[in-house]
Amino acid sequence: MHWRVFAAGKPALTYEKSGIEEYLKRLKRGSKVELFYLKTGDSQSVSSNLLDRSKDTLRIALDERGQAWSTEDLVERINTWEMNPGIKTISLLIGASDGHTKDLRSQADEVWALSPLTLQHELALVVLLEQLYRAYTIKRGEPYHR
Repeated sequence: MHWRVFAAGKPALTYEKSGIEEYLKRLKRGSKVELFYLKTGDSQSVSSNLLDRSKDTLRIALDERGQAWSTEDLVERINTWEMNPGIKTISLLIGASDGHTKDLRSQADEVWALSPLTLQHELALVVLLEQLYRAYTIKRGEPYHR
């Protein structure tokens, strides 16, 4: 499975940069994950850019108004997506500080809430990558999930 993660703005804090680098390095063993940082801006311009960049992929918008998934739910979804020959690339969309527009949420195939809390978008990126890594360790039967 090919994953593309689109995030508005580059992380500013050291711990976020370290976490992102660490989980991208770990993910190389189980999947192909590309990270793209987009220029920050207002919700409308960022959402429009995210929609353009994620065209012809399965789109998952990360938004606190989305559906909450457990880690096991994520693993089941990944298994389903991997078995679907029509899905080659999945785009995970993290908006700017204003969040996603209603238009982006309606065009996304899934809207996923990492938490009912509103997360800083850089922190959401770290949590997202950790959960992808966790899902792939479960799929491989590795002990990380304990």
